[in-house]
Amino acid sequence: MLIAGPWFAPMMFNEPGVGYRVIGELYEADEDTIAKLDRLESVGKPGNLRVAIEVEPVVGGPAWSALVYLKSRQLADPIHSGYLRIYEDRRFIPFDRRDEHRCNSVSDL
Repeated sequence: MLIAGPWFAPMMFNEPGVGYRVIGELYEADEDTIAKLDRLESVGKPGNLRVAIEVEPVVGGPAWSALVYLKSRQLADPIHSGYLRIYEDRRFIPFDRRDEHRCNSVSDL
């Protein structure tokens, strides 16, 4: 994962073994919510993917299957960071503050 693009967004790539293992949170979502997240993440447009991966708890225990959103390297322009383990960057420009989008949450999609 690294920070890239005009919105200083966290981006992960389908490049197993490159970078670090990412620490994050796991949520349960129904099909309607996943469809909204797909729209938010531009799934279906070139360079935007949703894939299933196996994730391991930081404290140990069985692995879980999880959906993650990945970008192509071509969308990572400009790159604002090196590889990261955890997303703590404060420069991200939220969806509702971008001129071409005027919504306040995923539910508005």
